[in-house]
Amino acid sequence: MYACEIKQLMTATRKTFTLFFSLIVCSAVFSQLRQPVYNLQKDDTILRRTYYEQALQNKNKLISSLAPTYKKDYKEIYESRFMTVADLLQSSRPVTETHANSYLQSVLQKIIDVNPELKGREIRLMFSRDWWPNAYSIGEGTLVVNAGLMIYLNNEAELAFVLCHELAHLFLDHSNKAIEKHVQTVNSEAFKKEIKRLEKEQYRVNQQLEALLKPILMKNRSHGRENEAEADRYAFIFMKKTGYDCSAINSCLAMLGHVDDTSSFKPLDVEQAFNFPEYSFKKKWIQKETVLFSELKEDDSPLSKKEKDSLKTHPDCDKRIQLLKDSVAMLQGGGEPFLVNEQLFNQLKKDFYVEIAEQQYRNKNLSRNLYYSLLMLQREEYAPYALFSIARTLNNMYEGQKDHRLGAMTEGETRGYKQDYNLLLRMISRLKLDEIASLSYQFCKQYKTQMSDYIGFEEEYNKAKSRSQQ
Repeated sequence: MYACEIKQLMTATRKTFTLFFSLIVCSAVFSQLRQPVYNLQKDDTILRRTYYEQALQNKNKLISSLAPTYKKDYKEIYESRFMTVADLLQSSRPVTETHANSYLQSVLQKIIDVNPELKGREIRLMFSRDWWPNAYSIGEGTLVVNAGLMIYLNNEAELAFVLCHELAHLFLDHSNKAIEKHVQTVNSEAFKKEIKRLEKEQYRVNQQLEALLKPILMKNRSHGRENEAEADRYAFIFMKKTGYDCSAINSCLAMLGHVDDTSSFKPLDVEQAFNFPEYSFKKKWIQKETVLFSELKEDDSPLSKKEKDSLKTHPDCDKRIQLLKDSVAMLQGGGEPFLVNEQLFNQLKKDFYVEIAEQQYRNKNLSRNLYYSLLMLQREEYAPYALFSIARTLNNMYEGQKDHRLGAMTEGETRGYKQDYNLLLRMISRLKLDEIASLSYQFCKQYKTQMSDYIGFEEEYNKAKSRSQQ
């Protein structure tokens, strides 16, 4: 009898082990069938560390060579400038993935190879995941091209012009000249005398200080615009030797002049994005305040030309085009739009939409992450990532609203923002907790079958479903 029981126990144990092993195998196979929504660009930590060390050595060298006169002022500025570089390199903003970085360096090398005056200079060039359409030279060798600019460029020749322009700023030493001018100004006898006078004042000190600083700031701004024109001229000199089509200078500047008013996407249809068969879109989410509450008035007046100019990321582009018009016209018909890799250029433009959206999520800017994700979904581009990102963000918005933190995770309406983004921001600001829960659940429910093969979406669906039932 005992032997029979032992045999039965061993048989049961083998069956249990077989079942357990089968479950593991099935789970492994199932997990292999599921796939990520998007493979984000990988980070090259060695490259970032190398750039950091180079920038640190550059800063230390500058400070050690300072003359005693105004040394403290210069040191503070150089330290602050280095921290700008350090903050960038120690964040997730730089795109240091091998293919993207190698491509950018190849375009740079095309420019340097035919411009001997640029050879041997310390240059740290990188893409960033920042959304705003800009490129910049920090002044000590670090050059940055934002993904938010790259997505608007039409071809590699326009990218080459952007690089030539930032290289011109570096070559002409605009940053260090501006620093010297600033230090000389704030240490002038006239400036110090006025500061001492203000220290004795009791009334309207802030207004008087603002009046004192305004001419300096306006003068520096004017000088900055002069620098842009000078950088354009040298950019043309650098670019015309490269073999790139120099008509890209005009097309690039024209795009920059209107980039704040346009989008590479069709405007977002907020109502269509959040209208579901079992939960209809509510007009009150985006109606003007004057419709909702008669006692409130909403400033919906268009921006004046002066206001638009003051808010522009790239002012004076029409004037800049005119200054180069004759020079560029002489080279019409020559040069190529692509010299390195057209396919990779176009692929990076597409990939950067995802990288921008994901960076906004990392930055805890849920409204802008949601905006870019909805735009991608509307254009049916990178749909798996867009669907997962929207589901994740709606669930995060629920948590933020519940903990009274949503305001810190979203932006507010601003007249300088695009109209479709402002509508989305208005909607977010008016959503109640139960409305966010319902939207999140209905969205996940609508795409549950479509997303069954992707990692992470089911978890977001389950969160949304549970909250909608509370």
